[in-house]
Amino acid sequence: MPQTAVRPQRAVWAWACLGLIGSILITLAGPRLAGGPIRWWFTGAGGVAVFYVGMVALSLAWLGLGRLALTVRQVWIVAAVWSVPLFLGAPLFSQDVYSYLAQGTLVHLGLDPYTQTPAVLAQHGQAHVLGAVSPFWRHTTAPYGPLFLWIVSWFSGTSLMVGALLIRTLELVGLALLAMFVPRLARHLRADPGRATWLVALSPLLLLQLVAAAHNDLLMIGLVVAGVSLAIERRVLLGVALCAVAATIKLPAAAAIPFILVADGDRRTMVRGVLLAAGVVVAVSLVSGLGFGWISTSLFSTPGKARLAITPATALGWTVAQITPVGARGLESALGVVAFGAALVFAFVLLSRTRPGNMVRYLGFALIAVAVCGPAAWPWYLTWGLVLLAACPGIQFSRGLVAAPVLGALVVKADGVLAFPLHTAPAFVALYIAIAAVASRRRPSVAPAPLRPIAES
Repeated sequence: MPQTAVRPQRAVWAWACLGLIGSILITLAGPRLAGGPIRWWFTGAGGVAVFYVGMVALSLAWLGLGRLALTVRQVWIVAAVWSVPLFLGAPLFSQDVYSYLAQGTLVHLGLDPYTQTPAVLAQHGQAHVLGAVSPFWRHTTAPYGPLFLWIVSWFSGTSLMVGALLIRTLELVGLALLAMFVPRLARHLRADPGRATWLVALSPLLLLQLVAAAHNDLLMIGLVVAGVSLAIERRVLLGVALCAVAATIKLPAAAAIPFILVADGDRRTMVRGVLLAAGVVVAVSLVSGLGFGWISTSLFSTPGKARLAITPATALGWTVAQITPVGARGLESALGVVAFGAALVFAFVLLSRTRPGNMVRYLGFALIAVAVCGPAAWPWYLTWGLVLLAACPGIQFSRGLVAAPVLGALVVKADGVLAFPLHTAPAFVALYIAIAAVASRRRPSVAPAPLRPIAES
C-alpha cells in the first residue's frame, strides 16, 4: 500500500479510537449524573469531569474525521462502534424514554393517552412505571403519534430497563435508515456522500441526544429522509407514504409531504399523494385503536410547558417582562403564537417556491424554522432539518452545519435539564439579534441541485 494511503487510514482509526474512548467515558459517568429513576445494569464510574472529557473527546474526534476524505463505509463502521456504548448505557440528556413507556402502558391498559395522563397509572397497579416519569410530565397527555405509542405498548410488562433498551432498538431503525439513505440522497443531489454521512451519522447531537436519549425523533427523521430520497428517485407516492408513516411517529414529519408533491408538480400525483397520506394516517389511527384524538391541541401545548431560555419567544418574552409591567407567561405565550405563525408563513413561502432542484434544502430550512420557533426549541429538534441540509451541495460545507451539532450537544446536561437557566434569556436575545444581523448581510451562494436524479453509484 502506498505511504500516502497509509497515513490517512491511520488518521481515520486514530480519530475513531478517540471518539470511542469519549463514548465509553460518557456511558460510564452517565448513570451517576443523569439521576435516572431506575437502577441501571451498572452504577457508573467517574463524575462531571469524566463525563465532559468524554463529550469533548467525542466532539474533537468528529471534527477530526471531518477533515479527512471518509468513505461512506468507513463512516458506517465508526458510527456503529461509537453507538454501542451509548446504546447499552443509561438514558442520558433526557428521561423522556420513561414517559414513552408510561404512555405505552396506558395504551396497553386500553386507556387513551391523548386524554389520560400517566398519573392515572397509580390506580391501575403501575405505580412503578409512574414513578419513573418526571414529575413535570406526569399530568400531561401524549404529544406523539399513534404508531409510536402502539409499538411501545408492546413493551409493557417488561422491566423499565429492558423497555428503555427496546425503545432504543426501535430508534436504531431510524439510524440505519439515515445511514442508508443520506448518502443516497447526497449522490442524487450531486453532493459529497461521505461528508453527508459524517455530518449525520457521527454527529454529537444525534449520537448523544437521539441515540443515548432514545428520542423518537431519530425514527421520525430516518423515515423522512428515506421518503424524500425515494421521491427524488421518482418514486413519489412511496416517498409520501413513508413520510405519512413518519408523521404517525411525530407530527412534524408531515411537513415533508406537501414539499414532495409540489416539487413533483403533477396534479394527478398530487391528488393521489394527498389521498394516500390521508389513507395511511386513517389506517394507522384505526389499526392502533387510538382513533383520531392524537391530532389535538396537546401536540402543541404539551411541549410548551417547558420554558427554555434558548427558545426565542420565551427568551424575548421573559426579557421584556423584566423591564415592563407585563406578565412573563402571558407575553411568552403571545410571542410564541406569533413566532410559530411566522415560521409557518416562512414555510409556506418556501413551499410556493419549491422546485425539484431546491426541494430538499427548502424542506430542511422549513423544518429548522418550525423547530426554532416552536413552543420549546430543544436542540435535538434541529436534527429535523440538519439531516436534509447535510445532503445538499454547498450547504454541507457550511460552518453552521458543523457548529450546530457540537454546540447543541452541550446545552443540555446529563439529567436532561437545560444548562442555561431562564435568567440567561437576555443573552440569548442578544445572540439571536446578532445572528439575524449577520444572516441579513449574507446572500446564499448555493448552486441548485439537478432537476433529475442521477444513477446510484
